Amino acid sequence: MFDKLFNRKGTHHPKTDINKRFNLIGRVGQGSMSKVWRAVDLQTGRSVALKVLDKEKTAKFEARFQGLNKPSEADVAVSLHHPNIVKTYEAGWTLEDEMFLVMEFVEGVGLALLVDLQNEEMKRYRLRYMIQIGEALNYFHQQHWIHRDICPRNIMIADDKSAKMIDFGLVVPNTPNFCKPGNRTGTASYMAPELIKRQTTDQRLDIFSYAVTCFEMYTKRCPWDAAMTIDAVMQHINKPPLEITDLLPNIDKQISAAIMKGLAADPDRRWQKVTDMVAEIREAEARMVQAARKAAAAKNPGKISSAKAPADAKAESMPQASTGNVPPEATGAKPVANKKTRAKKKRASDDDVDLNAMFGE
Repeated sequence: MFDKLFNRKGTHHPKTDINKRFNLIGRVGQGSMSKVWRAVDLQTGRSVALKVLDKEKTAKFEARFQGLNKPSEADVAVSLHHPNIVKTYEAGWTLEDEMFLVMEFVEGVGLALLVDLQNEEMKRYRLRYMIQIGEALNYFHQQHWIHRDICPRNIMIADDKSAKMIDFGLVVPNTPNFCKPGNRTGTASYMAPELIKRQTTDQRLDIFSYAVTCFEMYTKRCPWDAAMTIDAVMQHINKPPLEITDLLPNIDKQISAAIMKGLAADPDRRWQKVTDMVAEIREAEARMVQAARKAAAAKNPGKISSAKAPADAKAESMPQASTGNVPPEATGAKPVANKKTRAKKKRASDDDVDLNAMFGE
């Protein structure tokens, strides 16, 4: 299926002088396998994010799938069309034979920064972001991909308060050959136990990573100690996760149950589809919004009855409060203006790691 989809014909390809094709304004990011510039495409006049993949690191990763005709990151990216996944307009090769991707430039901040800040924006829109990330992941799975690296570092929050999945460097097709034990790359703190134990994997490992991300969006920490050592990584196997209610006693029970089920060590006890987990979060959000509006109406009956909220028809898009009890909007609180904040220092635990290098083959 994937061979036919991407119509592979050989290794020869035209090359582009990116310094002539693009006005490189400045570096805006660097992953473990790539560099990203904000740029202007001189052919279209469009502001874009230009991502250039590291040739040697990419080749090393792709070598794990020798003989399987694995789709490249560009193949994956250009095939995706979802409002919560960054658009990739085209891909090509530099004069140095490095693959590049021309992507939409997202004005906003990284989710990892908001996790660390736990500011009013995070508290107000947290459930919206969780739902949107889950919807993007569901679309991803419907296209028969496994992401393998869901974490805050790979999510952008745009200025319009929408979440965008931005990185596809470790993606593999959801087919038997790519689900065999052996490939243990990813961000260690978000790795599912079956991946660490070299077992057969499937899309449920993404659900685990999504649950870790949701846990962190509430608590500012992972359910285990930061996985920067072998011992820390092994906690995902040998130690149960922290209970989110121990850290946040007032968190909504339906939300906490949804997150904790996603963290189950046994994939058969985890959510089997990300849509099921998202449905729980959406239902809880709608219930909390309704309760908050009733409470606000009881305090200010004249004010509430005379004004109709513009988002009444879409409860799933409403913001929520820090512990999931009362959305600020429903109580009349004024939203806090979105302020640009400087990029946070990269955490060591954010790096993509190869567990085969840590443990040995």
